[in-house]
Amino acid sequence: MRVRGFVQDDGHIFCTESQIEAEVTAFNALVLKVYKDFGFNDVVVKLALRPEGRVGSDEIWDKSEDALRAALRASGMEWIELPGEGAFYGPKIEFHIKDAIGRSWQCGTIQVDFSMPGRLSAEFVDEDNTRKVPVMLHRAILGSLERFIGILVENHAGALPLWLAPVQMVVINISQAQEEYAEKVVLPASACNQICVMRRLPIKYENIACRNYLIN
Repeated sequence: MRVRGFVQDDGHIFCTESQIEAEVTAFNALVLKVYKDFGFNDVVVKLALRPEGRVGSDEIWDKSEDALRAALRASGMEWIELPGEGAFYGPKIEFHIKDAIGRSWQCGTIQVDFSMPGRLSAEFVDEDNTRKVPVMLHRAILGSLERFIGILVENHAGALPLWLAPVQMVVINISQAQEEYAEKVVLPASACNQICVMRRLPIKYENIACRNYLIN
């Protein structure tokens, strides 16, 4: 799904080498939970490995790729490996979901970066009281918000889950005879939630004027 521009829910985690597996495992669980809440259960996980043009030594790349594999195994996930598809600074786990016509799109991702913290002169005092360079994890849960929203709307054909729908409940009286009962239903519902706003919208059936009640 192509977009003209996008905003990404990008975040960065600084951690020690020994914390990589735990941090990535926790992120994997979070991504799958978020996607499940949005109604995406068919999530394909891919591991993008070192490209030809890259920074860092082979030793660092071996360490990064092994760390992500260990986290995927700890998460109990199956994955597809993509040689040459990693970022220039490190390998990444990709979470792919499908749009309405079955095309696969990468949305969430987490990437291990051993190179950037050193370039930033980032360091921390370790438990042995020595200064060390941390590892940076680049992570995005939804990825491009515009792309994710487009896939989400298509996936539900506009009928979003109740918790996400802009209009969650509608009470409609068919004629004036039901207007009093409609009010009895609407008022307690709106009183339960201060965010709910009751509006009256005029509806005309030929020469009969009646009203409906909308909670949003």
